[in-house]
Amino acid sequence: MQREELKDVVHKWRGQKILVTGASGFIGSHLCRRLYHGDIEVHAVSRRKPPDDQTPINWWQGDLAELETVQNLLTELKPDVIFHLASHVVGAREVNLVMPTFYSNLMSTVNLLTVAEQIGCRRIVLSGSLEEPAQDDHEAIPCSPYAAAKWAGSAYARMFHALYHLPVVILRVFMVYGPGERHLQKLVPHVILALLRGESPKLSSGKREVDWVYVEDVVEGFLAAGQAEDVGGQTIDIGSGALVSIRTVVGHLNRMINSQIEPCFNALPDRPFEQVRVADIAKTQAMIGWKPKTTLEEGLRRTVHWYKQMTSAEG
Repeated sequence: MQREELKDVVHKWRGQKILVTGASGFIGSHLCRRLYHGDIEVHAVSRRKPPDDQTPINWWQGDLAELETVQNLLTELKPDVIFHLASHVVGAREVNLVMPTFYSNLMSTVNLLTVAEQIGCRRIVLSGSLEEPAQDDHEAIPCSPYAAAKWAGSAYARMFHALYHLPVVILRVFMVYGPGERHLQKLVPHVILALLRGESPKLSSGKREVDWVYVEDVVEGFLAAGQAEDVGGQTIDIGSGALVSIRTVVGHLNRMINSQIEPCFNALPDRPFEQVRVADIAKTQAMIGWKPKTTLEEGLRRTVHWYKQMTSAEG
C-alpha cells in the first residue's frame, strides 16, 4: 500500500463496524476522529465516561479487564476490525504499578483476544510498545511493569495467531507526541507547559536518545495495518527511524516558545533500564506501505501551538 493510497483506507471500511478500545486516550481519540471522517460505523469503548461531543460515534463504557464486559460488548457488536489501544500508560518502575498494568494491559488484551477468537473478526490491530524487550531476546528482562504487561500481551497475540489463526497484528509504537496529550507528566507537555508558565521544567539528565513519532502519523500507521494483507502475527514498528536525545527536543521547544528560561537538567534521576531503540521503518514500509511524514520540528511546532491555545482558553 503506497502513501497516497492511505487517504482512501478509511473509505474502504464503509458499511463495516470498527471498534476502538481506549478511545478516550491520546492515540485512541485521534484515531476515532480520523475514522469518523470516513463515514463508517465507529464504536468506541473507554473506562471513563464518554465525552460529550456531537460526532456520530457510538460510545460504550466498560472495563475490558472484566471478561463478561468483553463478551457482552463483542457479542452485541460483532466488529469487523478492532483497534486495541486500551492501556494503563505509565513507564515508572514502582512495584505498586504491577497489578494496575497487569489488569489494564494484559488481562484486557487476553480477554479481547479470547472473545474475538470465538466470535470472529477480519483484523485486530494491537498496540505494542518500544518498552517491550526485543522479540528475539528470550533472556531479556522487561524494564517496567508496563513493559512486562505489554510484552506478555504481544506474546499472547502471537500465540492466538499461531494456534487459532486469529488475524491479529502488533504495532510496536515508539515515543508518541503531539496535540491532545492529557498526561501532562509526559516530557513534551511537561516542558511546554512549564515554559509557558515561566517556570524551569525539572528533568533528568536528558541524555537518553528516543525515536519520536507524531500522533497523526501513528494513526495512519494503525489504519494501514488494519488494511494490509499477509501481516497476521507480525510485529511492526511505528516510529520515525531516527534517534534524537531528550536534551535536543527540549532545546527545540525552548526556541519555539522563545523562552529565556534554562531547563533544570539532572533535577530528577534517570530511570533504570531505559530502552534505546530505533524503529525499522524500511521494513514497515515494505510490509504495510507506511512511513512517517511529519518532521520532528514540524510536529513539535504544531504541539506547542495546541498547548498555547489550550492555556489561552483556560486562562
